[in-house]
Amino acid sequence: MSRNSSDSQPSAANLFGKNGALAEQKSPGFKKGEAVYVGNLPLDISEEEILCLLKDFNPLHVHKIQNGCKCFAFVDLGSAQDVALAIQELNGKPFHKRKLFVNTNKRPPKRISDMAKGPEELPVSQQASGEGIAQTAACAQLTPKASVDPCKTEKPSAASFAVPMEMRGSFLVLLLRECFQDLSWLALMHSIHGEVGLLVTSIVPQTPFFWAMHITETLHQNMQALFSSLAEAEEQQPYLDESAVQRGARCLAEYHLGAYGRAWNRCWVLDRVNTWAVVMFIDFGQSATIPVQSLRSLDSDDFWTIPPLTQPFMLEKDILSSCEVVHQILKGKITGALTLEPHILKFELFQ
Repeated sequence: MSRNSSDSQPSAANLFGKNGALAEQKSPGFKKGEAVYVGNLPLDISEEEILCLLKDFNPLHVHKIQNGCKCFAFVDLGSAQDVALAIQELNGKPFHKRKLFVNTNKRPPKRISDMAKGPEELPVSQQASGEGIAQTAACAQLTPKASVDPCKTEKPSAASFAVPMEMRGSFLVLLLRECFQDLSWLALMHSIHGEVGLLVTSIVPQTPFFWAMHITETLHQNMQALFSSLAEAEEQQPYLDESAVQRGARCLAEYHLGAYGRAWNRCWVLDRVNTWAVVMFIDFGQSATIPVQSLRSLDSDDFWTIPPLTQPFMLEKDILSSCEVVHQILKGKITGALTLEPHILKFELFQ
């Protein structure tokens, strides 16, 4: 299967402008014995909070991973001495009503699953993703459980996947109607067929579902226009009053791009919990939990004339097992729309 863009297509690094620039990002490359594994973390924790948690042990880099309902991180401390101290001080310590698991940077061995003959997993790429503060993986792998006779070999059953909340038609229609006045571009989605390049922006781990940008010249032009206007308006846009932060509010917030830094981008408020807002970054297909006081106003229709840069896709044969495919360009062909959710396009990877 193919991961890289062709010579005729812009690279992932060249697609993003001043306000959303993405550069080539390589895997953390932590040295053996100089990093710790931090497990049982809250789902909405940010990489900055993880660095703060280990501030007494001279953290250098952090690689946060969220897999369904599990969240953990690998943190480079730069020395074996700091690793030993971090394990001694933090392992078993209560954190956000959870018991931390801190150990050496050793990935657990892969489990032999009854689903070994199930869907083929997408191999891990060479780039690590920059995940947002909270990735909402509202998806369940629905595999019926049955008692297993140790003396009898059971045939593996096929796996099926629930469509994640943020990709369902009812949710997207509500979001798009609230954000955009003109939805004529939506009808053009079904006309997309054939060979394409997709820049992955967000995935739902262990499922075939993901968000991506369809790489075209129009996309490049829209990105330049959008990011330029947001960069110019960033400091001029006032912060929202806390009373205005309610479901359906259109606003501007900082999108976390991992090693690429942060960039201000369009978002829509999904919900509010006390002083936190759950927002959907519509140009990245990514949800995040951020402080209410950090949201800026972006209610002018002038900022919402450009359609969302991403749209939802579903792999026909493979599943996405790792967030490391984020910011990678996948090459393949679009074969049609998903029957139950016609706005989700089916995508077949080139082998």
